[in-house]
Amino acid sequence: MWASINWKDYALLDCGRGEKLERWGNYTLIRPDPQAIWNTPRQHPGWKKYHARYARSNTGGGQWVKKDLPQRWQVQYRNLTFNIKPMNFKHTGLFPEQAANWDFAMEQIRQAGRPISVLNLFAYTGGATIACAAAGASVCHVDAAKGMVNWARENAKSSGLEDAPIRWIVDDCAKFVEREIRRGRRYDAVIMDPPSYGRGPSGEIWKLEENLYPFVELVSGVLSDNPLFFLINSYTTGLAPSVLTYLLETLLSKRYAGSTVSDELGLPVMQTGLVLPCGAAGRWTAKGT
Repeated sequence: MWASINWKDYALLDCGRGEKLERWGNYTLIRPDPQAIWNTPRQHPGWKKYHARYARSNTGGGQWVKKDLPQRWQVQYRNLTFNIKPMNFKHTGLFPEQAANWDFAMEQIRQAGRPISVLNLFAYTGGATIACAAAGASVCHVDAAKGMVNWARENAKSSGLEDAPIRWIVDDCAKFVEREIRRGRRYDAVIMDPPSYGRGPSGEIWKLEENLYPFVELVSGVLSDNPLFFLINSYTTGLAPSVLTYLLETLLSKRYAGSTVSDELGLPVMQTGLVLPCGAAGRWTAKGT
């Protein structure tokens, strides 16, 4: 498992009974987590003294029960700064387990010894975007939600990267890639974090299990002749990491050689010393990297 172990402003304090207790900077939150199905004693004092808890509704959805929480605040990871804003659907605007992938991408870029261009698809609030930019890459950040792209720009500015070579694109990812292929634009690295389920701009239904392979096949058309890496994230619980390996090996290794490694992503739990699984990732890297 790839565990994100280098956080200082975030910590998974404890988890169990379908919830997790987290520290985000100076604030303690309780949020639902479907993976934490075990029943462990809630001995950490944060279970009783927290700043906000996301309470599920019996009719679906839920809401934040806030005791003492600002609308937004900041946390840092290495030299990156993120703006945290608890949203209606339990999210905060950041997936801390992705730090393991940020470290991977930054290392690849810094060791490349050449200029690297990165395409970040379904880029959300830009964690991977600003990590790659901080490592010296030029980045094309694409997300269909204008609010998320604006949030990503705020994160870049907070990280001192407002003047970094980042293209901010609000668009459907597939349609954007199709246009980039027609324009002949190429990228040395691709990062994608596709949703498990969603709808396209014309009502098209996206199901990860059905659409991921043709989508990755499409995106491989924007890779340069000397690509560096290709990273896929998956939060679909039924999709094993080995599926990502097989997909990347089938589409990329036969064309570019290189190698693929896939594994679960996780967050260490301070109270128990175990690691909470938080999805999976597949990483294809060029030969010799």
